[in-house]
Amino acid sequence: MVVEDDLQIADSLSRALRRSGHVVDVLGSGRDADSLLLSQEYDLVVLDLGLPGLDGLSVLRNLRQRQKQTPVLVLTARDGLLDRLRGLNLGADDYMVKPFELAELEARIRAITRRALAGSGGDITVGQLCFKLAARRVHVCDIAIELSPREFSVLEILLLRRGRVVSKAQIQEQVGDWKELTDGAIELYIHRLRRKIENAGVEIRTVRGFGYLLQATDEIA
Repeated sequence: MVVEDDLQIADSLSRALRRSGHVVDVLGSGRDADSLLLSQEYDLVVLDLGLPGLDGLSVLRNLRQRQKQTPVLVLTARDGLLDRLRGLNLGADDYMVKPFELAELEARIRAITRRALAGSGGDITVGQLCFKLAARRVHVCDIAIELSPREFSVLEILLLRRGRVVSKAQIQEQVGDWKELTDGAIELYIHRLRRKIENAGVEIRTVRGFGYLLQATDEIA
């Protein structure tokens, strides 16, 4: 969820996040965000503070008072130390000041969502594949399989976007610390992953011209 009343910022931010493979809801008022958070679960909320209807700190306070642990990244023009401390003390997971660099924002979003997954136990199960982020282990049919760090990271990206196409560019961006991650290298890691998880009831499909799609085999029409 992106809660931002500046239409230009909201539009550019939502476009960038969707290009990175995220599904994004955009809301322009704190009251609308507070209402939707009563009934909908989100992987992350990017929250402005100066919002009409209900300010962002009140949205955050209400969310935490309902015992919801939804990750929240505050994105605001308020750069004072007291503002930062107030946001973090109310339960924000991170605090960024406008203007901001989009690349840094996306990196922080990845870090927050990874921490949230690890804190929840970090287990993702698809078919007979169990992905344990906190332990950095993968099991197929309860048997641990060996993955290189790069194979692990590529599989993580595909699992976190299960059911959505992930492009090579998105994989390169997410695993950006490996400069030599060429298209050919990605194809090699996908080939190795397919071989290692072939008995897991999971398929990594190639969507020509777009990228890769991970699904359980029983979900494939």
